[in-house]
Amino acid sequence: MPHILQLDVSARPGFAGKDLHGSHSRNLSQRFVSQWLKRRPQDTTTYRDIGQNPPACISHDWIAASFTPEAQREPWMHDTLAESEQLADELIAADVLVIGVPLYNFGMPAALKAWIDQIVRPGKTVDIETSNPADPYTPRLADRPRQAIILTARGGVGFGPGGELEALNHLEPALITALGFIGITEVHQIAIEGQEIGGELLANSVALAEDQIDALVPQLQRQREHAQVALPA
Repeated sequence: MPHILQLDVSARPGFAGKDLHGSHSRNLSQRFVSQWLKRRPQDTTTYRDIGQNPPACISHDWIAASFTPEAQREPWMHDTLAESEQLADELIAADVLVIGVPLYNFGMPAALKAWIDQIVRPGKTVDIETSNPADPYTPRLADRPRQAIILTARGGVGFGPGGELEALNHLEPALITALGFIGITEVHQIAIEGQEIGGELLANSVALAEDQIDALVPQLQRQREHAQVALPA
């Protein structure tokens, strides 16, 4: 039974079209998860709103604790890593990761970067073999198929693949790199553009993104079902 981890990253707490200054990325993540559960109500979800409750930024103590082997950690180190443990365990438990995130100033919001820093951890989500400096990293989350869906809202236009401003978009590329580093390599992207422009351009972009979500959900569910059938008895 697939388990979904839904992350909302927007600093805006409401939903576009419903709440004043509401979030388009929250609309997308909510649509994806609701469409998924409509077809598979038996599946389970974990919801974390890091836009409203951002993870702590890592510190000197966090780094010292993280790079100390677990058996050698002092009590304060376990306390320092408590939030990281919870966030990483949520990700490890997930089969489907859904991230609703706006593009802020060409990159990811600080809350999402803080989340990445908390979950990319040696001995937890990636192993480091110091005796093999040429290729020291082994991702731990490659143990089973996982899918990540990045649902983005952008103020401008042309930041997607092949767009005129693609080179200025450091959100999805950085997120895909971090997820791949720990073993999540199947990533799907859907975006709304033109939020700052509004009007018909934005409306058409929203409609297209919603149609893409509605098509992607059954595609991923069929993919998982076929993979399950193919497993040896």
